[in-house]
Amino acid sequence: MRPLQNNRHSLDIRRHLRRNLGAFDVCEQPLGELRAAAVTLPVFRAGQEPALIITRRAGELRAHSGQWALPGGRIDAGETPEQAALRELEEEINLSLAPRAVLGRLDDYVTRSGYRITPLVVWCGLHERELQPNPAEVASIHFIRFRELLNPDAPVFERIPESEQPVLSMRLAADHIYAPTAALLYQFREVLLRGEPTRVSHYDQPLFAWR
Repeated sequence: MRPLQNNRHSLDIRRHLRRNLGAFDVCEQPLGELRAAAVTLPVFRAGQEPALIITRRAGELRAHSGQWALPGGRIDAGETPEQAALRELEEEINLSLAPRAVLGRLDDYVTRSGYRITPLVVWCGLHERELQPNPAEVASIHFIRFRELLNPDAPVFERIPESEQPVLSMRLAADHIYAPTAALLYQFREVLLRGEPTRVSHYDQPLFAWR
């Protein structure tokens, strides 16, 4: 695995991400009584820079309204995580991609609210003006440039009395974002950008996400 160099050529970046994912040994979590979900970590161009997107969930949603999230949702019966992630990407931001856009998976993350999230890294390569959020699910779309993710001060690890594990968050321009979204962003940064086989499943979520 290799760290990302200061190279903005899209083809080189895609090869770099695919190479690091291919060298990463993904850790799956048993489903048991959990509900299966899949999310995408979509790689775009933001101007001339590579970036991920995150979304602010619509305020009218019953669960986790107004919170930061990656495009995704429950895996329907008969779906693979890849199929569910691409379906949700189209439903939430009206972006339809072929299966070959999926570069690979990161580790499953189990949430306090009872989900097993499978993260899929997806190559989009589109400009932000081509995105159209579904207002029933997404209030807004925000770009996180790779250089922002790589800021050494971005990850924050906090201790809370209610948990033996540190709570992980990412201090970014859009907001101070907490796990589970922050855990997936942090692992993307570590594995795909820094070339480090970092695990995140042990990091906890803040109390407001424990429901």
